[in-house]
Amino acid sequence: MKIAVDLHIHSALSPCASEDMTPNNIINMARLKGLDAVAITDHNSSENCASIMKCGEKLGITVIPGMELETAEEVHLICLFPEYQSCMEFNEIVRSRLPDIENREDVFGRQIIMDEWDNITGINNQLLLTASGLSVENAVFHVGKLGGIVIPAHVDRSSYSVLSNLGAIPEGLGFKWLELSRFTSLNEFVSSNPGLVNYKFIKSSDAHELGDMLERETYLTVVRNDAKNIIKRMLEL
Repeated sequence: MKIAVDLHIHSALSPCASEDMTPNNIINMARLKGLDAVAITDHNSSENCASIMKCGEKLGITVIPGMELETAEEVHLICLFPEYQSCMEFNEIVRSRLPDIENREDVFGRQIIMDEWDNITGINNQLLLTASGLSVENAVFHVGKLGGIVIPAHVDRSSYSVLSNLGAIPEGLGFKWLELSRFTSLNEFVSSNPGLVNYKFIKSSDAHELGDMLERETYLTVVRNDAKNIIKRMLEL
């Protein structure tokens, strides 16, 4: 089965995202754009995954629970999980390793937690736009232990990527996939980085606004369209 995916989407929990990125708006936009599966990857938190997963169930859109982790090295990693429980276990690990700094809404924006009807149920006041205390290696260990997959985010960018901050993809950590920004040419990128030719690449939107979400342009072939099988297939490839 070939499915259209967008594996890097922020909700209103990410302070840099539009407050229009509500659970129902995200899922309705995914449906309009013809997506079969999406991943919710807010900065250093997964607190809106449950509500968006419930919205996805109503309209037949698979929602993969996840997070865009910022490591101690200020590297962004997409962390995806086969089920909600394992994602929230990782959420607690990350939360305990974030610095005790209060978010400044006037600078960064609100960090909004919502239910499946788009009602605001809480505000996360701990600053999410910051480096956690988890190293890249620690993150790979914890996510792997929970059955998830780690994808270095937007490796083509000049900041917050594993290439810009570490200079190379760390060896021995089992990375199979790398994420490219949606408008980057894969052929040009690989030509400029021939040492990465053996990795698999996936393009995602990194959407902070509804209109930025992908249409049917990134595909995966899976046995069944659910989070567990998508993660399993990506780990196998």
